[in-house]
Amino acid sequence: MIGSLASVTPGEWLTAEGFWVHNKEHGFELRAQKLRSVPPTTREGIEKYLGSGMVKGIGPKYAGKLVDHFGEEIFQIIENFSARLEEVDGIGPGRRRKIKDAWAEQKVIREIMVFLHSHNVSTARAVRIYKTYGEQAIERVRQNPYLLARDIPGIGFKTADEIAQQVGIPRDSILRASAGLEFILTDAMGDGHCALPRAMLLSEAAKVLALPGTLIAEALLRLLQKRELVLESIAGDDLVFLPGLRTAEVGIAAVISELAAAQPNYPKIDIDKAILWAEGKTGKRLGASQRGALATAFQHRVLIITGGPGVGKTTLLNTLLTILRAKKVSCLLCAPTGRAAKRLADSTGMDAFTIHRLLEVQPHRRFGRDASRPLEGDLLVVDEMSMVDVPLMNALLRAHPRNASLLLVGDVDQLPSVGPGSVLSDLIESGIVPVARLTEVFRQAAHSRIVTTAHAINRGEVPLPDKPDESDFYFIERDTPESILTTLQELIQSRIPKKFGFDPRRDIQVLTPMNRGSLGVRELNLLLQTVLNPPLEGAPSVEKFGWKFRAGDKVIQTQNNYDKEVFNGDIGVLQSIDPIAKEVRISFEGREVLYDFGELDEIALAYAITIHKSQGSEFPVVIIPLATQQYLLLQRNLIYTAITRGRRLVVLVGQRRALQMAVRNNRTAQRHGGLLARLQSIHDPLK
Repeated sequence: MIGSLASVTPGEWLTAEGFWVHNKEHGFELRAQKLRSVPPTTREGIEKYLGSGMVKGIGPKYAGKLVDHFGEEIFQIIENFSARLEEVDGIGPGRRRKIKDAWAEQKVIREIMVFLHSHNVSTARAVRIYKTYGEQAIERVRQNPYLLARDIPGIGFKTADEIAQQVGIPRDSILRASAGLEFILTDAMGDGHCALPRAMLLSEAAKVLALPGTLIAEALLRLLQKRELVLESIAGDDLVFLPGLRTAEVGIAAVISELAAAQPNYPKIDIDKAILWAEGKTGKRLGASQRGALATAFQHRVLIITGGPGVGKTTLLNTLLTILRAKKVSCLLCAPTGRAAKRLADSTGMDAFTIHRLLEVQPHRRFGRDASRPLEGDLLVVDEMSMVDVPLMNALLRAHPRNASLLLVGDVDQLPSVGPGSVLSDLIESGIVPVARLTEVFRQAAHSRIVTTAHAINRGEVPLPDKPDESDFYFIERDTPESILTTLQELIQSRIPKKFGFDPRRDIQVLTPMNRGSLGVRELNLLLQTVLNPPLEGAPSVEKFGWKFRAGDKVIQTQNNYDKEVFNGDIGVLQSIDPIAKEVRISFEGREVLYDFGELDEIALAYAITIHKSQGSEFPVVIIPLATQQYLLLQRNLIYTAITRGRRLVVLVGQRRALQMAVRNNRTAQRHGGLLARLQSIHDPLK
């Protein structure tokens, strides 16, 4: 029998209506046009049903015990008399509560599945819908299906729109037009925009919604009147903002202007003597540009230090911190990602935190630290600033310690943040904040071809193919995507481990420009998972949201999860899979986090990741496949960022023409927003 159901569990009875067809391989099949499932009534069916893992806390072992003890009444016992479950050996109050709660949860989830399925929508995200809306899920979705596109990752506007049509919301309703406008603005955040020009927003909405311009303009007017969107004229453009992003921009500009106008609160320091003393402590001599930057840091409340690899940003920061700590100055160190924070801690010998952890992140995107409860310290250092987007920067500045200085460290030539805005480049371009731009590559770093190649690419020079004596950077020329894939697999499986001794799974990271295509993230991950972590007979696996996960897989978090304190871009290792509890355990930098199967839409395989997702991370070995099929994304700052992610070895594999296209393309896509203009108007009130 072949058909489609919202969900099906072993042991259930199925009733089908349809027609018979003859299949060459299987013989006669009933093609079901209608399918209905009902819970089992026989002891054997009930045991299969409960033992299938559908209810957390009940596996095959306890399913047998429960059916032996309660027989066919077990469903009624769980539903109405759950205290009696403790009559069964091995079930105490804790497991009994878990079974009762899981039973209630799966009932609601199944109702959501049936509701979605009846409207021709995939049911894969029913758990996420339940966790977001609770028992009112179906009622809320019926009232406004467009909430799904806003609140549930993986459900886009198109899916929500289909449900809306099914539940009777007219295509030309103001509700639909309003939801479409909000969706377009939210979607634009994924491309780095904090706002969109009014004309562009209306034009895009007309394409997406296929509605008259007058109706869309009316919907926009209503949203503006209700302050659900904000229209502001900035630098000659009428920009439409989601209110939170406009508030964040205004907040950043206000705090930065205050800091830029204030004097530092450091104790008196003789800079020349302090540098001489610190050089003796650290064993590192400062260059002229570093000395100038240090002097600037002591003279201003806020400073940006920027520069590429090997120019001494870390040495400068260590010298500054060594001097200030000797003067009893309290320093707070943070970075956007766990890996970047760990690297900062290792290089300075001080505690460093992710920005989210420093701000004491709480469930539902709230921070324990803000203007009412600011951080405590005399200096706040933020590393990897190119990654910090507008909302996160605003949250950090809201909690900035009163009277403290601010030091921002980052490489402005890298890719901008994945989230909305270009905070670092806007701060530099505004002229409101003093900038120390380090350019001198130090002698030790100059021996690294990773460093020299990155700087050459930044100057627009194309690296040559590899030579036999090269140490840490290779460009292996291949003409076709097929030969690139073959070489990439050879490098990971044998050539790099044999020559350099690196572990293929732990040490080697493939970075690629694209998600799709034969050299995209998806296809590369499927290939590398098969090669590096093949299935073991009898070992559990879980297939969810387009990926099959196994213990030992390298995985990446794809969105911020404030409850779990795991954030977009964090890379971990899947430690174990529990098919009975329907949970997986993932280790992120030594911290184990539990995920329900239904939460695995936040997780993807990470043997290969996009270059954008690699920001703020460093890997022992980086391999970058390049082909002209990726032409839409080939640009200089992308390749530059990828190369600077490698710590000990970087290998480019691909077509010379693709590399030339990337290096010569120094155009960066414009990000719409108002932060730069706000900063410039503070710096120059006549603007």
